[in-house]
Amino acid sequence: MRGFWKLTLMETKLFLREPMAAFFTLAFPLILLFLFGSIYGNEPTPFFGGYGYVDVSVPAYTAMIIATSGFLSLSITMASYREHGILRRLKATPLRPQAILGAQVIVIFVMTALGMALLVIAGKVVYDLRFDGNPWSVLAAFVLSCLSFFALGFVLAGLLPTARTAQIVAMAIFYPMIFLSGAGLPREILPEGIKGFSQVLPLTHVVTLLRGLWMGEPWGDHVLEVGILSAILIIGILISAKTFRWE
Repeated sequence: MRGFWKLTLMETKLFLREPMAAFFTLAFPLILLFLFGSIYGNEPTPFFGGYGYVDVSVPAYTAMIIATSGFLSLSITMASYREHGILRRLKATPLRPQAILGAQVIVIFVMTALGMALLVIAGKVVYDLRFDGNPWSVLAAFVLSCLSFFALGFVLAGLLPTARTAQIVAMAIFYPMIFLSGAGLPREILPEGIKGFSQVLPLTHVVTLLRGLWMGEPWGDHVLEVGILSAILIIGILISAKTFRWE
């Protein structure tokens, strides 16, 4: 266990030293929150069902963080480690393969949770963020969403040969998904055609689930989202187990 926690600590330091990963996970969502919060404020409006702009943006930006860490950071990091022979050397250590991959997952999960915590604190302190849900329900949805996107990240890392290829492909999928899913812009302002198309995007279901539970909606209203994210998690694990390569 000592080796596992040492590896986890090392991965944490490496994550924080990587400017792009740390910026887009911890800083960029806060920048968006303050930027649009300063423009629109957080006054309740019928347009958002009695909630303010910041109220609906915090769970949406949380979904953005999940996609950033799980889809971008994890896939690029694992592809880079394999390309540079780091995975091969780690596999030769006494640590079990599950521990090596588990350390990476723990670090990404903790950083994702930290990014969400910073959003919530900033929203509450600066904009009197409103929360009507059950904290445990939101936490459960957050964990499910993270694991689903981590599975997608491992699939991408296993299918793509190099870090550069993983970065290009991941970004080509990530940025349209951010703007079409409601993670970057509220879904209320999107055209109806875009809303229909966005149902095929995994991140749309993360946004819908987190936002709904944040506002106090019951789990029964989100059976579809839970089913889709659970299916992504299971299928992603099965595919990544077949495609993941250590060298």
